[in-house]
Amino acid sequence: MSPGPALPSDADPDGTTVLAASDVARALTRIAHEIVERARGVDDLVLLGIPTRGVTLARRLAERLAQIDPAFDAEACVGELDVTMYRDDLRRQPTRAVGVTRLPAAGIENRTVVLVDDVLFSGRTIRAALDALGDLGRPRAVRLACLVDRGHREVPIRPDFVGKNLPTAQSERVSVRLEEIDGVADAVVIAGRDAAGERGSTR
Repeated sequence: MSPGPALPSDADPDGTTVLAASDVARALTRIAHEIVERARGVDDLVLLGIPTRGVTLARRLAERLAQIDPAFDAEACVGELDVTMYRDDLRRQPTRAVGVTRLPAAGIENRTVVLVDDVLFSGRTIRAALDALGDLGRPRAVRLACLVDRGHREVPIRPDFVGKNLPTAQSERVSVRLEEIDGVADAVVIAGRDAAGERGSTR
């Protein structure tokens, strides 16, 4: 039996790869430099990842910030922010599991907080993150970094740092794969999405 034609290098059985591992690495390095430039250094910077993949991305960004400026403590200045109880879809998804919020020991008061997420879509997750953050302290400034901005905002949220702007249709799905979580090479994959999947997404 013939094995059939070989798939192109960017082909994926679940969709089309729009960012490969090397692209993800370059995007994160660029974002890290932009964060330092915008903040005029690393003093008082805090990175808070939004579970799940935002936490991994925040840790990677912290490592890059430490490479740019050794004064930045990549371990002490990274945390994670669970937004489950602040989401506006709890009535429709009451079984959603509550995660954990871990703040750096120094807290967030009067510091510049960079929220980190993988895909920015409707903006509702980030709105929930801002509400959660407000109950934890009063940062001096809050920034948003995301690996992919796919558009289709439903609330007035705009990222400060973006790895890739990716125009999409509502019916498409954008998946971020990270080696630490998915056990495969880093990638951003775009695929079609049926109507049921579209209704369930609030990213």
